[in-house]
Amino acid sequence: MNDSQKTESNIKLAIEIHNRLLNLYGPPKWRTPYPPIDELVSTILSQNTNDHNRDLAFGKLKQNFATWEAVRDAPETLVIETIRPAGLANQKGPRIQNVLKEITRQKGSLDLSFLQDLAPEEIRKWLLQFKGVGPKTAAIVIQFAFDKPAFPVDTHIYRVSGRIGIRPFKMSVEQAHKYLETLFPPETYYAAHLNIIRFGREICKSRNPLCEQCPFQDVCNYYKENHI
Repeated sequence: MNDSQKTESNIKLAIEIHNRLLNLYGPPKWRTPYPPIDELVSTILSQNTNDHNRDLAFGKLKQNFATWEAVRDAPETLVIETIRPAGLANQKGPRIQNVLKEITRQKGSLDLSFLQDLAPEEIRKWLLQFKGVGPKTAAIVIQFAFDKPAFPVDTHIYRVSGRIGIRPFKMSVEQAHKYLETLFPPETYYAAHLNIIRFGREICKSRNPLCEQCPFQDVCNYYKENHI
């Protein structure tokens, strides 16, 4: 099988997985999206932690500071202490403040509404210029804050896509963002992203995956290698 055939096969597999997850879970519904700056800060907080701890830290920021300008201009130690529940606060605090300061320097304010008129790839390029904003963070802001097509790859999606065999197993997380975006049709990004995450949390777990409950036994490389 040549590379073009492999890609075509993986596209069919990606669409099949999306359709089966729709049958399993139905169309997913996420929380009400945040404004762009809120989504950006929340996603930085989410790095290397779980949703509960991210939400605790984000809630404390919103409770303790009236505006994002206040977060930007606050003493660094105060921001670090506020976001302690998210973990890695000594890194994330300065990172958030530096991003807010750099946005202000470039645009004169913390209003990111100008990005709404740009194509997803232009938004991605603009966001990736900031230290601490990687492909996942940029894709989440694009997809959820601006309602434009992007496919964020978190730890669950990376694990599931590698186990099933949608992507090359040794492909890096950074490479997986672009690669998976070429496999899933853009109109499926929202549902596929959320449903694969749910599937990774509930069935295709990091430790002790529940393979006996898996709807992909007939197409999953991991199942074939470990259960047949």
